[in-house]
Amino acid sequence: MIRRFARPYARAIMDVAGSPATANDVRLRLEQFDAQRRKSVELQDLYANPGIENDVKLKITEQIAQRISIPPGLAINILGVLIQNHRINDLGAITDALAQYVNIALQIAVADVRTAHELDQDEQNQLRQTLEKKLGKKVELRLATDPALLGGFVAQVGSEIWDASVAGKINKFRASLA
Repeated sequence: MIRRFARPYARAIMDVAGSPATANDVRLRLEQFDAQRRKSVELQDLYANPGIENDVKLKITEQIAQRISIPPGLAINILGVLIQNHRINDLGAITDALAQYVNIALQIAVADVRTAHELDQDEQNQLRQTLEKKLGKKVELRLATDPALLGGFVAQVGSEIWDASVAGKINKFRASLA
């Protein structure tokens, strides 16, 4: 569920980016920064502290961005706006909303996939291609591991669920015997 305040920021990023592809690139850079911010309680506290000047927060943000190879440009400018508006600790919600807008514009379906083990790149590509054939559009995979599946995968796109797991097949077989 996207928080209400995040949508206007996401819409503004889409407008400023000029194209869905550019907005998606910015989203990936913002997610990269947010991952670093979430790892550090000190950074979260720094951004939440109103006693620390925004200029100091922006300098620290620029140093972190440089360290993780985010080039100067739109992503850094957006981070600056979020710092000014005291929304930097809400970056995750904003990137989630932005991802929705980008996926709609680029006709990309998001598949939440649970697998019994981590998939290597070839397995991910095969799964993506299979889902793209079924859906008739590009697919972005969000992967999670679930050892309870024993083998295979469960994919959910919107309200559709494909259960190709060993546990799912066992349950179907058990139900057919009853």
